[in-house]
Parts: sequence; C-alpha cells; structure tokens
Amino acid sequence: MKERQFTGKVAFVTGATSGIGQACAIAFANEGANVVCVGRNAEALKDIEQKISKLSTQPLTIKADLSQEQEAQRAVEESVRVFGGIDILVNAAGHISSGTIETTSLEAWDDMMNVNVRAAFQLMQKALPSLIERRGNIVNVSSVTGLRAFPGVLAYCVSKAALDQLTRCASLELAAKGVRVNAVNPGVVVTEIHKRGGMSEEAYAAFLEHSKQTHPLGRTGRPEEIAALVLYLASDQASWITGATYSIDGGRAQTCAR
Repeated sequence: MKERQFTGKVAFVTGATSGIGQACAIAFANEGANVVCVGRNAEALKDIEQKISKLSTQPLTIKADLSQEQEAQRAVEESVRVFGGIDILVNAAGHISSGTIETTSLEAWDDMMNVNVRAAFQLMQKALPSLIERRGNIVNVSSVTGLRAFPGVLAYCVSKAALDQLTRCASLELAAKGVRVNAVNPGVVVTEIHKRGGMSEEAYAAFLEHSKQTHPLGRTGRPEEIAALVLYLASDQASWITGATYSIDGGRAQTCAR
C-alpha cells in the first residue's frame, strides 16, 4: 500500500471546526498526519475529533481564542508537548462582516484584523522555533478579496490583503531557514462564515445563486477543493514554492466588478 504523504508529520490547523479549516484537518488526517485541531466551539471540536478518530490516529483538539496572545502560546506549547513539534501551520480561522468605509465600526474593523491577521501573525511567530527546527511550512487561508477590491466588505478585504503581504514578507525572511510560506485565495466557498458574520439564510442563498454568475466556471467552491490545494502547498511536491498567493476561485479574480 502506498505510504500516505504526511505520515509522521504534525499539522496544526486553526478554524478546524467548520468550513475550509475542517476540510483541511480531515484531509491531513487522511494523508497520515497527526492533526492539531484548534477552534473556539467545544461541541464542534468534539465533532471533528470523532470524524478524524474514525479515519486515523486520535487528533489533539484545543479550545482557544487565538486573538488572545496567551491562548496562541498555550496552543503551540500543548501541540509541541503532545506531538513533539509542528511541521505544518495552516491559518484557516477567519471572520467576516459587512460594512463600507462609512458604516464599518472600529469594533468590526478590530474584530476582522484581530482574527484574520493578528492571530495568524502571532501563531506564525510562536510556531517558528518548531517549524525552523523541522524545516516545516505555513499555509495561510486568504481570499480573492485579498487580491481584488469588493464593495461592502471593506475591513475583510483589507485584512486579507494584509494576510497576503504577511505571507510574502515572511516567505522572504524565512527562506534561508528552510521554512516556506504560502497562501491560498479562494473565491466564494460554501461554508458557515457568511452566516456567522450576520447574513440571513435567505440572503446567503441569494448570494450563492448570484455567485454562479460572478465566477466564470459557473459555480461556487467546495471546502475540500481548497483543502486539496493547501495539502499540495504543504507537501514536498511544492518544495520550490514560497511566497505565493494561489487563486482558487473559479476564475473570479480575472473578472471585472458585476
């Protein structure tokens, strides 16, 4: 039987309780990795723990609010204690809410910058000793909104553009240490993030229907498709790729506003 490509590796995945993060955690487990699942919802963590336990080894689940520095430190330390280190860091936790330059509150701005950028930066920094020692790599889950401007989600766009630049800057600084840093930039993917951000069921259904027209390939994405790209970038097959922001968006980034 073919050996699974991440056997013996440790994958630390944030936002692992839903959407793209959950798909990444399951995909890494399927490929033999020891998976650290980090999230804020205790019940959802139990659910992903059960799913992964049926597939492979027992995952490590950590309930943490990664916008808090001490929580990020604790999560990294516990991972190193249990598994001996971290080979792959996937920053998939994300937050979105609507708002324009006129209507975005400072609280909403801070929420998105804290979750989408600050938490990723903190985890990258705190995981680095282990990543450098093990010549590991980082994959940040960004968005098409990091590459292109979209109205009505100002703070989200800015936070994802910042995450892309963090990816590029860190990749240059860490290349000599053997640590690769990349990002994936999905278009609209069917997850819970928009509804958690305040969008109603009806509005979300209409948004998904409209997305069939705004994405040239005529459909929205699936979390598993994003996870497949994350795994590729984390694998040895991508050993000469760093500083990349990979579009996976059904062609959305190539279009004009409509």
